[in-house]
Amino acid sequence: MTVALMWEARAAEGRGAELLAWARAQRLAPAPVRREVFAAPQDRVLVITWWEAEPDAELPGLPQPPGALTARPVHRWRFESLGVEQPSEPGVEPSA
Repeated sequence: MTVALMWEARAAEGRGAELLAWARAQRLAPAPVRREVFAAPQDRVLVITWWEAEPDAELPGLPQPPGALTARPVHRWRFESLGVEQPSEPGVEPSA
């Protein structure tokens, strides 16, 4: 089963590049199967990690960054993969 952990933080004013560098430098042990890092307006950073694990498994996640680096507490979500869906052609309804 695949579990995705999402970690999202908003940088303090003018500290977006520093928050991004901090998030990229964090190492998880064990390492996830996959890890992606995203940036968004308002100096937000999103990290998604994928794990082959049960939905309630203990998994390492990124910690709260140093206090002065963020504008608010980190948001965290856990999702269970329900499979990959292929986009359908325009005007064609996906089959159930």
